[in-house]
Amino acid sequence: MHTQHISIKDTGRFSQLICDYLSQKVNLQNFYGHYPSLKNAKNQIEQKSTHFSKEIRSVLVEVLREQYKPMAQTKGVSSNIELLGQENTFTVTTGHQLCLMTGPLYFIYKIISTINLCKQLKAEYPESNFVPVYWMASEDHDFEEISSFQFQDKKIKWNREAAGAVGELPLDDLQSVLDTFESHLGERPESEVVKSWLEKSYRKASNLSEATLHLVHELFGAYGLVVLEPNVPSLKKIFTPFVKEELLSQVSYDSVSHQITELITKYDANYKPQVNPRPINLFYLTPKGRYRIEKQNSIFVLQGTEQQFSESEFLQLLEKHPERFSPNVILRPLYQEVILPNLCYIGGGGEVAYWFQLKHNFDRLKIPFPMLLVRNSALLYSEKSARKISKLGLEPRDLFLDRKALIVKKVKENSEIDLDLNFLKVQLEKQFTYLQNLVKKTDSSFEGAVQAQEKKQLKGIQHLEKRLLKAQKRVLADQLQRVEVLHDALFPNDQLQERNQNFISLYMEIGSDFIPMLINTLDPLNPDFTLIEY
Repeated sequence: MHTQHISIKDTGRFSQLICDYLSQKVNLQNFYGHYPSLKNAKNQIEQKSTHFSKEIRSVLVEVLREQYKPMAQTKGVSSNIELLGQENTFTVTTGHQLCLMTGPLYFIYKIISTINLCKQLKAEYPESNFVPVYWMASEDHDFEEISSFQFQDKKIKWNREAAGAVGELPLDDLQSVLDTFESHLGERPESEVVKSWLEKSYRKASNLSEATLHLVHELFGAYGLVVLEPNVPSLKKIFTPFVKEELLSQVSYDSVSHQITELITKYDANYKPQVNPRPINLFYLTPKGRYRIEKQNSIFVLQGTEQQFSESEFLQLLEKHPERFSPNVILRPLYQEVILPNLCYIGGGGEVAYWFQLKHNFDRLKIPFPMLLVRNSALLYSEKSARKISKLGLEPRDLFLDRKALIVKKVKENSEIDLDLNFLKVQLEKQFTYLQNLVKKTDSSFEGAVQAQEKKQLKGIQHLEKRLLKAQKRVLADQLQRVEVLHDALFPNDQLQERNQNFISLYMEIGSDFIPMLINTLDPLNPDFTLIEY
């Protein structure tokens, strides 16, 4: 195995916001708490220690014990659950939707970043304990986003009508989809392992939450990862005061809106919010759907239905059924930090970006804001692919170019003639500068003719450049086709591999060494993109 690193900025595949965060740009620093580092974790530990109660720990441990009761727990998971009852135990958390078979590959990187950061924290602060947590986004209602995954060149999709929280979805009609998937696995030792994972999760579970918990436990239970189903009445009960405030005063809207304005005025005038707050950032869950809560005068209504409640009726429902009140993307992070002794949240660029909108609301409520860590990103390729990369004269940075730009670059590098006609444009500019000086000495009507001719001739040179490039592409067609085939294998549909392929595609090639290899290779505190040749 061989690894290389390239800076996130140099890949050209990440937003300027995330690049600025990773470089700790000064005018962004007011929008997050402690930047993630082993040194800053000390302050985070001290801060969280004074803002997390024994009572919440007790509820959390009981919920996890109950959740894992039907399962054969690993020693690491069982130990970590019990450690959460101790005041010197803290969590590092990542969250993700309940994507079929975990969805895109980056889910695996999120989990491994979380596990590895806990190990690094334990080595630095041995007097404390650190538990990796995967927060299941079981209350999400966007079924389309989670209903498929890409296995090699095949899209495996679960087609059905869905409403309400996806975690509650039954799996009866998923079984035929799994049959189709298994038919593509072939007859290999790795195939039998994958089938055993399916048997222990989607084949036996009663709903999608249960299946996801079992699958993730199969993959990462040996590393002590604790999976949390947050849609539990006793945990929602802890969050009830915050829900009540949201219903009655709607101040989170003002707090988040204020921070968005600050981002525009103090960070970037062109900043576009990742998410937009609503007056009430809550949904109401029923078996038939997940409905946005709105307030009209003194009445609460469920958007899209005829249901409405008086204030007293709604507050009574909150006390009696707190699990029916579901935080949206604005309040979900707050719920997480209220019920977990959490130090750090690990997410992708888009997730970390919306956390930048939330600190003012956390500060107002005196809830410690976690460190925000951008998850590891990686590109995995075989020795055979590495030889192709070398033979085609590609550098690691070249691989991240979009396909069109990569082809143009290779044509220019391999062409025996100079395809850059810029020198002609420079000469043209000089000629027309001379003519512009003549305009000043003659009739002004001459100026329009000069400008028109300059525009026409410049356009002609640009057209010739395109024709010349096209002609050279034909000359180099065989080599360029090899470049395209390689790039498509490593960047399917011109996307990062981690955003397209499911981990099973790579597991079938690498086998049981797949996860241990990543555990031993990825460093959560190294912000660079990792290239792994296996």
